[in-house]
Amino acid sequence: MMSRSPLFAALLLVAPLAAQQPQRPPVTLLTVGDTSIFAPLSLPTANDMRTGSGMPGARYWQNRADYDLSATLDTTTKTLHGQLTLRYANHSPDTLRFLWMQLEQNAFKARSLNAFIFPEDSRFGARGFEGGDVIERIEQVMAGAAAQPARRAKLEHRDHDTEMRVDLAEPLAPGKTATIEIVWHFLVPEHGADRMGRDGTLYELAQWYPRVNVYDDVRGWNTEPYLGQGEFYLEYGDFSLALTVPAGYIVAATGALTNAAEVLTPVQVVRLAQAAKSDSTIAVVPAAELRSGTARPRKSGTLTWKFVAKNVRDAVWAASPEYQWDASSYKGAFAFAYYRPSAAVNWHDAADQSRMSIMEYSERWFPYPWPQISAVEGPISGMEYPMLAMETRSQDVYDLYSVVTHEIGHMWFPMIVGSNERIYMWQDEGFNTFINTFSEARRYPAKGDQMARAAQERGIMEQVMTAGIDQPMNINPDRIDPNLLGLSAYLKPSVGLQFLRQEILGPELFDDAFRAYTQRWAYKHPTPADFFRTMEDVSGRRLDWFWREWFVENARFDQSVEQVTAKDSVVEVTYGNHQRGVLPIRVRFTFADGSSQDLTYPAEVWSTNTSRYQRTYTFPKMLTRVEIDPEHRMIDIDRSNNVWRK
Repeated sequence: MMSRSPLFAALLLVAPLAAQQPQRPPVTLLTVGDTSIFAPLSLPTANDMRTGSGMPGARYWQNRADYDLSATLDTTTKTLHGQLTLRYANHSPDTLRFLWMQLEQNAFKARSLNAFIFPEDSRFGARGFEGGDVIERIEQVMAGAAAQPARRAKLEHRDHDTEMRVDLAEPLAPGKTATIEIVWHFLVPEHGADRMGRDGTLYELAQWYPRVNVYDDVRGWNTEPYLGQGEFYLEYGDFSLALTVPAGYIVAATGALTNAAEVLTPVQVVRLAQAAKSDSTIAVVPAAELRSGTARPRKSGTLTWKFVAKNVRDAVWAASPEYQWDASSYKGAFAFAYYRPSAAVNWHDAADQSRMSIMEYSERWFPYPWPQISAVEGPISGMEYPMLAMETRSQDVYDLYSVVTHEIGHMWFPMIVGSNERIYMWQDEGFNTFINTFSEARRYPAKGDQMARAAQERGIMEQVMTAGIDQPMNINPDRIDPNLLGLSAYLKPSVGLQFLRQEILGPELFDDAFRAYTQRWAYKHPTPADFFRTMEDVSGRRLDWFWREWFVENARFDQSVEQVTAKDSVVEVTYGNHQRGVLPIRVRFTFADGSSQDLTYPAEVWSTNTSRYQRTYTFPKMLTRVEIDPEHRMIDIDRSNNVWRK
């Protein structure tokens, strides 16, 4: 039972007197909710699809999209002609009467939303290119009556910038599958918002086919437009690709190559088989064969390269007549590198860099599930797609590895853990930046171990917070100032995860929880709440304050030594907190004989008073110095108040 409050008791005592007094209007007591950083964090109500523990519930569902894709690359007109068959399975409890699909090439149409938001010559601008998808035909294929052929119905569709609504010929009931055929073409942009494009005879083809949007239990149809800065949110499925290119071209793509004997020379087929069992690099297509003209089975006409990919959320490809092709493998998965001879000074190491990347992330977080990973050299500065990562030439092997291992890290976030990049970019870029510190330290330890790399990121973030230019992370990426995108979506969440691992949970507990999150949401669509809840569920710690200050709000941090009072051997220290954000207290006491003692207090000591925390100590030696955060393990925007000296 609840105890009666003093106010309630007082009201009982005065009730008889009040009955003899004239009636007065009732007094309304205004209450203000808990606004502390430690207040319970408001999260979506848990249900049987997304549970309070952070696990997918018993009734969790997501739809599925399987594609058969065929394309012909016309290098004379720089045009891609494509045809697809989409099998869209409705696992939701809702009957769908239309589909929303993405036509991302429409970002390169005049008067597109991209053109109005990003300057033409910026990274995500169209660079004066006029393009866009041209839909030639959309039909729905429906089963006919018994012994009757399938019926086809032309579908009405309406374009809205990079989104297209397709009205179905018949409602798609729960548990049913719709089959859609689309024929289209588009002119390949030279600079495709730094996500795809071409460089001379080299093509990197992404966002190249109409893709169905995600329909989920959180928002229904997710129809955020494609502008360039925000990335992707896609359904999982199986893909088959048939890519027809000039015979002189070499193709890299999502999936496993299924017709190697048709598109490679016999000796290349042998080398590829050798690489499947090799942890060292083998040249499948060496530079000498490119120079001699023996790199291709024939020189004229076209060849069709065929690939199959299982349980992925997208499929892309790249092609060039100049590609060298190196290969090695890790536990049955190929590690490929495709690059032009002019990039070989750094890229000769790329296949091994790819191999080490999948080895590091597999051993630490979650086994790599697909048959290959390809690092592809070209004009794109750095972009990830399932089984294929695009990178530029880079300044040196260290710079190349930082990009290669970053893009390959995305195979885990968001290619395995399929979060919504159009809304929560930090949930893949920030997580990936965090795991990159382990990979870079493993490859080049002389350049700094993992803790040193984390400290470097933390130092940058402290400068940014001190300058007051940081932003909250929960902002749609297309609304973030492009100059601050790297800070908000990459660096800040990475630093937050480093804090959570090193200073709050500890490495063992954090790693268990982070692995659990990856396992629980592999090939699914987690939200930030699912991540927060999983980390708390597995670690056993309530972290509302941490999620609020680091991921929801834009808190800053400033701890201090406010006052020290010493009498004989008894010392009373008052610690101060001058900003909304709270962190653990790490304090060092230095004594007259030069010795020192370090103590650490968890951030929760601020929970009853977020501005003052007092402790009393008994020291057998004379105290000469008290310093907060002597090793700079925290962020502190004003370190001038961190030290007391006798």
